[in-house]
Amino acid sequence: MSRIVALMIMLIPGILAALGIKLMRDMTFGILQYPIPFLSLQFVLGLFLFIGGLGFIAGFVFYRDRKRNNVQQRFRKK
Repeated sequence: MSRIVALMIMLIPGILAALGIKLMRDMTFGILQYPIPFLSLQFVLGLFLFIGGLGFIAGFVFYRDRKRNNVQQRFRKK
């Protein structure tokens, strides 16, 4: 059961990061999504979603590897 919860915790930021990439790509091709009024706002929103999702996943993996002592010497707990 705990593995399913961990999968869901990782899946939601992954979906948000993918949505961010889609919004940035649509802005590049000039496709405006409905609730967003401007293309520049769409790009900024997509960039925040992408960076936030990717940052959460990277932080989760780093925290897990640090707990298991699988990181470089300078990142290990003292």
